[in-house]
Parts: sequence; C-alpha cells; structure tokens
Amino acid sequence: MRRFGALGLLLGAVVFGLALAAEGAHPHVIENLAEASWGPAPDMLPPGAQIEVLGGNPMGDSLFTVRLKFPAGYRIPAHSHPRDEHVTVLSGKLHIGMGDKLDPAGGKALGVGGFGLMPANANHFAYCNEATTILLHGWGPIEFKYVNPADDPRNQKAAS
Repeated sequence: MRRFGALGLLLGAVVFGLALAAEGAHPHVIENLAEASWGPAPDMLPPGAQIEVLGGNPMGDSLFTVRLKFPAGYRIPAHSHPRDEHVTVLSGKLHIGMGDKLDPAGGKALGVGGFGLMPANANHFAYCNEATTILLHGWGPIEFKYVNPADDPRNQKAAS
C-alpha cells in the first residue's frame, strides 16, 4: 500500500513539474517586504494604491500573486470579481465586508496574518484606517465590477 502512495506522490510531482514547464520558466522571487519595488496600481483601483507583481500576470489567464499597498484612509467601494480573490494582510489592518455598499460599521478588521477569501461574483468592500499592505493572489485576469458604476475609478477618469 505504501508503494502505491509513494508512486502517487511521485506521479503527482511529475505532473506538477510538467505543468510548470508548460507555463514557461519563471524567475525565482525571494524577497522581503522591505525590498518591494512599488509602482502605481491599475486604474480599476481608486487612486493612491501601489502594486508589486510577484508572479504571474494579473491581467492574463493564469495564477498571479501581487502585493498591494494602501495609504491610511484608503477605500475600495463595493465590487465583485469573476473569480475567487485570496487576501492576506502583511502589515497594517484591512477591513473587509460583504454587501452592496461600503459600510465602515460592517467590515471585519483583519490584522497581520489575517486572511480573506472573497468568492467569485460576491459583492464586497474594503477599507483601511492606517497604511496597509496585502498579498493578493488568484487566477486572472483580475477584474473589478463595481456595484455602483459611479464608484468605478475608470468611469470617473472618463468623466473628467
């Protein structure tokens, strides 16, 4: 019985290795938070956020991992994504809530090490009262569908 278990593990490792090879080689990323190289976040997020892409392509059809840094007082109005979103707090405190409108009384505070999983197509919001950095990963392409189109920063940019 152990032989079959070991064979299964070996076969799984080979399949996983072939899948990675099919995706193409990726550079190693071995980096502490203090070494992050930040740039402006995409315009689907309200202004003020910064991003660092650690792996994959958030705009492609693949697994991605990014860091996002938000200034104190940052708000992301109610929105959803077509795929699950996985969030881990690296510094500060992120408040996340479910619903169709940003409600500061309705969000749960996640401190360092806190984790949130927002299912695909579920309306949620986020805010922070202090500077906060998160790790976000999932399967791209990432997209924001704001509940209220007037909250979408891309629409505000077009109206200017």
